[in-house]
Amino acid sequence: MRRGFWFMAGAGAGVYAMVRARRVAEAFTADGLTDRWHALTLGARMFRDEVAQGQAEAETGLRERFGLMPHGLPELSAVPLRSVGSGVSTGSTGSTGSTGERTQEGDD
Repeated sequence: MRRGFWFMAGAGAGVYAMVRARRVAEAFTADGLTDRWHALTLGARMFRDEVAQGQAEAETGLRERFGLMPHGLPELSAVPLRSVGSGVSTGSTGSTGSTGERTQEGDD
């Protein structure tokens, strides 16, 4: 019984070593290295996408928490624009009307 056990243990270890050696040899062939490179780039791309998604979620959460404008809309465009002008013309090419707009002479 002891000899049978040690025979099976040795055979199992030999099969395991052969499988591992074949996998290592296959990994260092041209096809194996190419496959590993593609797997590495895919993993990096997936990691980059997950980080970008997490950043977007965190930014949305912070914008909601602090009451800021939604992402994508400029913050300054939400402020109503006021007319900036005194109504006095400084140039000789146009004249200002009563609303403060500058009009070109002869543009009827």
